[in-house]
Amino acid sequence: MKIGELSASSATAIETIRYYEREGLLPSPARTEGNFRIYETPHLERLQFVRYCRSLDMSLDEVRALLKFKDAPAERCGDVNDLLDAHIGHVSRRIRELRTLEKQLKELRQRCCEARPAQACGILSELTQASKEVVPAEGRASNHLRSVHSG
Repeated sequence: MKIGELSASSATAIETIRYYEREGLLPSPARTEGNFRIYETPHLERLQFVRYCRSLDMSLDEVRALLKFKDAPAERCGDVNDLLDAHIGHVSRRIRELRTLEKQLKELRQRCCEARPAQACGILSELTQASKEVVPAEGRASNHLRSVHSG
């Protein structure tokens, strides 16, 4: 199948497929004499695996590690278990951060309970004041959510 068919079959953008190829997540397909990529069923199955892992918020490195084990089915899967345990930890940390963010936003929302002129808006006032107090870390407010895979 050509890349457009693979795209349609997997609900994946063509550029994403090409990106996954460049990243080594998908093997390079054979090419026709006209230099068109020709994908086989294993490409579709691997792409679906990658997409599902990504839907579980796994990083490309995590997916890459899982694919190594998938490609070596006789290997023991202890490292797969460790990878998933670490990922669960990332997700748990992200949930805690999101709950904190939700609490902050709800507290902020209480600053303005009715429509009024923007100059009297408690939300805008609080955001303005807080933005002057917070020193950005790496271009973001220090208590803003960070990517769970950034460190």
